[in-house]
Amino acid sequence: MKGFVIKTLINAAAIWVAAWIVTGITLTGDDWQHKALTVVAVALLFGVVNWLIKPVVKLFSLPLFILTLGLFTFVVNALMLWLTSWASDKLNLDFHVDDFWAALFGALIISLVSWGLNLALGDDD
Repeated sequence: MKGFVIKTLINAAAIWVAAWIVTGITLTGDDWQHKALTVVAVALLFGVVNWLIKPVVKLFSLPLFILTLGLFTFVVNALMLWLTSWASDKLNLDFHVDDFWAALFGALIISLVSWGLNLALGDDD
C-alpha cells in the first residue's frame, strides 16, 4: 500500500511539473489546495488508465514497437495522457491537454520527472 501511495504522489508531482512547463497542459483552480487535490485525482486516473488500457494498446501496436525500435512508446504515452485529459473533463476535474503535441511533450516530461523521482526515492517493491 505504501508503494502505491508513493507512486501516486510521484505521478502527481510529475503531472504538476508537466502542467507548469508545457503550455498546452492546463491545471486550473482557485488556490494551491484545490490544484493539489486535482493533480492527485488526475494522478490516480492516470494510473488507472495506464493499468487498464495501456497494455491492450501496446499489445495491438506491437508491430509498430518493433518497427520503430520502441520509439512508438512515446506516442502511446501521449495517447494515455490525452485519454486521461478526456476522462478528467468527464469527471469535471480542472485538468486539460489541448492537443497531441502537448500530450507528447507532457508525457515525455512526466516520464523524465517520474523516472528521476523513482531513482531518488528508491523502489521498495
